[in-house]
Amino acid sequence: MAKFILTHEINCNQDDFWNSFFDRGICEKLYREVLGYPAFAILEQSETDTQTHFKARMQPKLDVPGPVIKLLGADFAYTGDGVFDKSTKIWTWRQTPNKLADKIRYEGTLKLESIANSKVRRIMEIFLEAKIFGVGGLIESSFEKNIREEADATAAYFSNNLK
Repeated sequence: MAKFILTHEINCNQDDFWNSFFDRGICEKLYREVLGYPAFAILEQSETDTQTHFKARMQPKLDVPGPVIKLLGADFAYTGDGVFDKSTKIWTWRQTPNKLADKIRYEGTLKLESIANSKVRRIMEIFLEAKIFGVGGLIESSFEKNIREEADATAAYFSNNLK
């Protein structure tokens, strides 16, 4: 089981970040072009006075050891389902893989702290668990590496494109 926190400073204000975070065109570009996902599709997006719901299916570009690829397969994908609470301004999500969904758990929260008028600190609290005998730790460490790299890339993308 891995629990970790990632923080990044991003050159934008909170409103610009959240508006971009839920923008279909920006999401498509971010996942396909910046992160290199072979597949990304928004399945649902809805909004009420109190929350925004967002659900997408993604096939990540995984940089993982051979035994992990063999177990998960080249078509490994997941469905990301999250809710943004407008009062707390916290995004809570869960990723459900298309394989071994009863064995792999990946979820977390994302919040922002204002640093200045045009700068925020993004704080991601992540929980990752792979209950698979013999390779669970390898899956967790491989996924964590990918998550950290993607978090760095998305922070850079938002910093450079939301000014």
